[in-house]
Amino acid sequence: MIFEGSQECFRFVCRNMKNSFLSFDDTKTAFSSKSDSDLKRAYWLFRMISYNWLVKISPPIVNLALKLRLPIKGLIRQTVFRHFCGGESIDDCQNTIQTLSSFGIGTILDYSVEGRESEKDFDNALAQTLATVERAKGDSSIPFSVFKPSGFGRMYILEKSNSKQRLTEDEQGEFNRFSERVKRICEAGYKNNVPIFIDAEDSWIQDIIDELAVEMMAKYNREKVIIYNTIQLYRHDRLAYLKSAIAHARNKSYKAGFKLVRGAYMEKERERALKMGYPSPIQKDKPSTDRDYNSALELCMQNLDIISICAGTHNEASCLRLTEQMKEQDLPNNHPNIWFSQLLGMSDHISFNLAAAGYNVSKYVPYGPVASVLPYLIRRAQENTSISGQTSRELTLITQEINRRQAERSNT
Repeated sequence: MIFEGSQECFRFVCRNMKNSFLSFDDTKTAFSSKSDSDLKRAYWLFRMISYNWLVKISPPIVNLALKLRLPIKGLIRQTVFRHFCGGESIDDCQNTIQTLSSFGIGTILDYSVEGRESEKDFDNALAQTLATVERAKGDSSIPFSVFKPSGFGRMYILEKSNSKQRLTEDEQGEFNRFSERVKRICEAGYKNNVPIFIDAEDSWIQDIIDELAVEMMAKYNREKVIIYNTIQLYRHDRLAYLKSAIAHARNKSYKAGFKLVRGAYMEKERERALKMGYPSPIQKDKPSTDRDYNSALELCMQNLDIISICAGTHNEASCLRLTEQMKEQDLPNNHPNIWFSQLLGMSDHISFNLAAAGYNVSKYVPYGPVASVLPYLIRRAQENTSISGQTSRELTLITQEINRRQAERSNT
């Protein structure tokens, strides 16, 4: 159901906003898809997430409740799951796909079951990801498919391979099956003309992911970008990697795709580096991350003849910076090589206002069984508490929109 006016009215507004001033403070546009009850649920959810201590103690409590078979799945489904996920299956996501599409926002179906370690689980993740490619085929409302490489192989095997340790015969077989799963998805994306995002991983397995990503880009990105690698700019070495990756693409005559993100594993990375006695790969501070992220955007924009980018960020300044760069280069808002992306349930003020101004925007829409996606949901909550100002910004905007609607009703 669409709120705050009809779809036709919204599209008329979009056409007339394309050259106007872009503001992420426009809450009417930001929450145009949300009912009053949706807003109230979001408000209380972000209020809960704002309590760091509650987020920290929640995982063991929730896991214990599930083990004891306490009836909490329904509560999870109606709160955090409903806000951050599209449903338990691809079919369940249809309403979310249609709603986002009606506001000019694409869906990226993301099978978000994490932390599994069996071959059966890896094959199931492969089948689900191939199903998202099939669902996206020929549907402009689903512009990309995505996969998390660690969903297709054991972390022990990936880490051992990444560190160039010798694998046993059985371990080599495991790694080969992991590699084959990745290649099958990339091939499916190519055959079905569905671009594929390869998500980033922990630094201790990222090298082998990069190697596979480059191999797949060199194979399938000859005419257009189908395969995208993800660059985490909270690592101090990734801007240099991006430069070398672009140079490699030019030298080998293929096109390159990059999803630029800040990063999602900062605390874990620092803790491991400290424990194992090696220099942390993480930037010394947030300004350094911001600097490298914006430099990466600029570098990609300078190489747009062979590069397609997706700015996967909830940072307002970086999004505005990219729109300004597009204006400086006299590029249309809907340039096919430039996309913005945010997570479902977060930063609607960025996604919906960008889309209303005619930019290419997509939302990651996670799905999977409620209990199975809990690790993902917990990570989302933890990231909200660790990102400076993220939760307070969400709460402020939601409150502003609730007040705006109340004032509007009282004046009519």
